[in-house]
Amino acid sequence: MIQTLLRDLRQPEYIHVLINPLPTYGLAMGWVGLIIAFFLKSRRAQIATLVLVFISAASAWPVYELGQQSYDRVLSMADTDGQAWLDEHQDRAQNLIYFFYVLTLLSATAIVVPMKWPKSSMALTLAVIVLGGVVIGMGAYIAQAGGKIRHREFRNEPPPKKSTTEEQH
Repeated sequence: MIQTLLRDLRQPEYIHVLINPLPTYGLAMGWVGLIIAFFLKSRRAQIATLVLVFISAASAWPVYELGQQSYDRVLSMADTDGQAWLDEHQDRAQNLIYFFYVLTLLSATAIVVPMKWPKSSMALTLAVIVLGGVVIGMGAYIAQAGGKIRHREFRNEPPPKKSTTEEQH
């Protein structure tokens, strides 16, 4: 059993599936906590939940990189519709990953900057709440396509069509 687990942990597609909920579910939990901390006006609670937002948003980077490393292997395992969903999942991730990076930087800023300028705390926290809500939606949008790659039961719509510019590349 240990050998199987160690083998699995060397496969990027396995680790991708294992940690891919963090940027969405982890972020959602930190975000809800941050909203509560904001209304309680508790700086300590804000810092704790900003750390959760930071870690969750930053976890998008290894999820993205492991997904890129897994592309060829997952492509070879997927049926035709799954391959179309894989390409859609990859396109969505490539287009939206930068928002996770911005949220990572913004949450770090919201932790550190108020140490020098305390009056910036509420505005920065509010900015993290707003951007965090948007990024949670983006994470769900990316995951929606990802779930359809290997799970036929989630395919309640036809696979996306490739545009002619994508087919030429």
